[in-house]
Amino acid sequence: MNNTIKLSAITLALLGSSLAYAGNHAGGHSHDHGGAKEAKETMAANTEMADGEIRKINKNTGKITVKHGEIKSVEMPPMTMVFGVADKAMLEGLKEGDKVKFNVKQEGSNYTVTEIKKAN
Repeated sequence: MNNTIKLSAITLALLGSSLAYAGNHAGGHSHDHGGAKEAKETMAANTEMADGEIRKINKNTGKITVKHGEIKSVEMPPMTMVFGVADKAMLEGLKEGDKVKFNVKQEGSNYTVTEIKKAN
């Protein structure tokens, strides 16, 4: 995710919180105009899990190769790519060929799987 999108999401969250606070502290006149709800929906959309299929796992290095669909949170098109994992323990119970749902974070040119689970 680029910095503009991150900043926009943070701004929306702060704006929603400010609106909710102002509405709840307006001298007895209390109602939210939807700002907080919209900010939460935006944040939820940004953390939508991507679909993928495990092609290779290296538990020693904490690397996983995944053929995946679009990863909206980091604006990545469908492809097959090697990712690091935030914690090697996340790889327990997974095997090549498993269909998964996962989240990724970007730090510079590195992409790290922060959450992964078998798809239903």
